[in-house]
Amino acid sequence: MLDSIFTLIIDTVAIVLAGALLLRFWMQAVRVRPPMEIAQFTYQLTDWLVRPLRRVLPGAGGYDWASLIGAFLVALIATAFTVWLRGVFSPQAVLLLALLRVCQWALYGLIGLILIEVIFSWVNPRAPLAPFVRALNDPLMRPLRRIVPLLGTIDLSPLVALILLQIAIQLVTTAVGSLL
Repeated sequence: MLDSIFTLIIDTVAIVLAGALLLRFWMQAVRVRPPMEIAQFTYQLTDWLVRPLRRVLPGAGGYDWASLIGAFLVALIATAFTVWLRGVFSPQAVLLLALLRVCQWALYGLIGLILIEVIFSWVNPRAPLAPFVRALNDPLMRPLRRIVPLLGTIDLSPLVALILLQIAIQLVTTAVGSLL
């Protein structure tokens, strides 16, 4: 029981930190300037890891590789700890599981962003964070909005995106499950 408590704590810290790192990477990738509150939270939470990594991995091609590698390192440490608690330790399995965890976290993050955009569209489309969230979702939603027609004034492309992301999560989860 104690190992499951430690695993819960480690996973929670890892998810929050890696989520901030993935958000930092995604904001840079889609070239979205975050609102001040989001920027302060993200940068203060992740600068201790990103700044040293940038000395080794400078940004290239307009991407913040240090943030992405930082998220992978967080997943690697959390996965190594979880595997170590179970008593089985294979370096190859830990590396692969960490990579799959980062994929899962990124997909869950995209689902969260889509749900936030949908809630904004229902509750307050002019909310201060709505344009920021919309801009983060735009690379995923734009191609779907070209394919999925509006039904009256209702946009079903978020529903299609959620289904596709859930399928991707199931594929990644199946891959993780087969390794354990």
